[in-house]
Amino acid sequence: MPAWTSDAIWWQVHPLTFTGAEPAALPPGEVRHRLPQLQRWLDHLLALGCNGLALGPVFASSTHGYDTVDHFRVDPRLGDDTDLDALFAAARERGVRVLLDGVFNHVGRDHPAFRAVVEQGPDAPTADWFRLSWPEDRTPGTPPRADVFEGHDILVELDHSSPAVADLVTRVMTHWLDRGADGWRLDAAYAVPPSFWARVLPAVRAAHPDAYVVGEVIHGDYGRVVADGGLDAVTQYELWQAVWHGIAERNLFELAWSLQRHGQFLRSFVPWTFVGNHDVTRIASAVGDPRHLPHALAVLFTVGGTPAVWSGDEHSFTGVKEHRAGGDDAVRPPFPPDPTGLSPLGAPTFAVHRELIGLRRRHRWLHTAAPEQVHVANEQLVHAVAGDGQRLLVALNLGDAAARVPAPGAGAVLAGAATVGRGEVELPAHGWAVLTG
Repeated sequence: MPAWTSDAIWWQVHPLTFTGAEPAALPPGEVRHRLPQLQRWLDHLLALGCNGLALGPVFASSTHGYDTVDHFRVDPRLGDDTDLDALFAAARERGVRVLLDGVFNHVGRDHPAFRAVVEQGPDAPTADWFRLSWPEDRTPGTPPRADVFEGHDILVELDHSSPAVADLVTRVMTHWLDRGADGWRLDAAYAVPPSFWARVLPAVRAAHPDAYVVGEVIHGDYGRVVADGGLDAVTQYELWQAVWHGIAERNLFELAWSLQRHGQFLRSFVPWTFVGNHDVTRIASAVGDPRHLPHALAVLFTVGGTPAVWSGDEHSFTGVKEHRAGGDDAVRPPFPPDPTGLSPLGAPTFAVHRELIGLRRRHRWLHTAAPEQVHVANEQLVHAVAGDGQRLLVALNLGDAAARVPAPGAGAVLAGAATVGRGEVELPAHGWAVLTG
């Protein structure tokens, strides 16, 4: 893992929806220069305490960005290469790293490689890019049956055993790292054989040894994907699930168990940690009780990992993910042209983010700190993290009454609120605290 990632905290955006882009591709030749809008948010992410901008898809696509039609061209709804170069430069001037979203499991049906297959048949030069079967009564122009991603007919899966596909992905990743990106998020990496990344990444790292590569892995053997694929990290969906669900259900045994699992992962790699992203219900909605949003943040920013904040979560945006066409709209709203357009109602949550991110910055060792369970009950949880000769205690209370919980060695309150006693702390109703330990 590149050394610089030990201090990385990402602010994640989905550029197409963030900037209010059209839902479908523009007519040929038209361009809308929307990427400059993101430059006006760089100081916002720095004020939050982040130092990385994780971009969703920015390459030419037919609709939502994940149905790519050209990996080497900026989506005209966002602008052009000059606009992306300018964003890279503006970020670099501020010390902000930029992560790109690589959709390499599938392409859109309008991708020229797939169109060539439809038009030219099995003899098309790109036929080996896909897993195809042809009807016996095929006539020119008859599309083949193609494997698609999770039932989405517009997303045609690539054949990752094809050398041509490996070459394409290697060239795309290297091209944009050459232009100024600092790393890649690998979309739907759980659907791609780790052996594919093991073929691609050595060539990418030969040119860019400091590039950070994190795979989107929702389920499966996290450690094996990292080790066999040569990735730096994968997304920690297990912890995300336990954070929001354990808090919403007031069942902190669920969270305690996942924190133990998280510690096991940290022995071999540092996961990408989050409590919200572009594919899930916003954390302010997921936890149910708004008084418990800080509890989720206290976990995110005090356990080992590379944390990411989904844009808007820092201002208590709400939104429920629905499994239907347009079901992401509520969690991917358009943003104001610049941060001055944000409602002041989100300021308290912004302040909690800043407080906890600041705490994390003052304790850099938290990047690899494995949590140790101290106390757990349905509505209370205390865990400890230690490193660099220091120890912190994190105490949560979801209950409607104040609660005294064991906290051996508890000292000063660094964030939140608690009354410290001998070997214990008292948390107010719905309270939380981070303390020296």
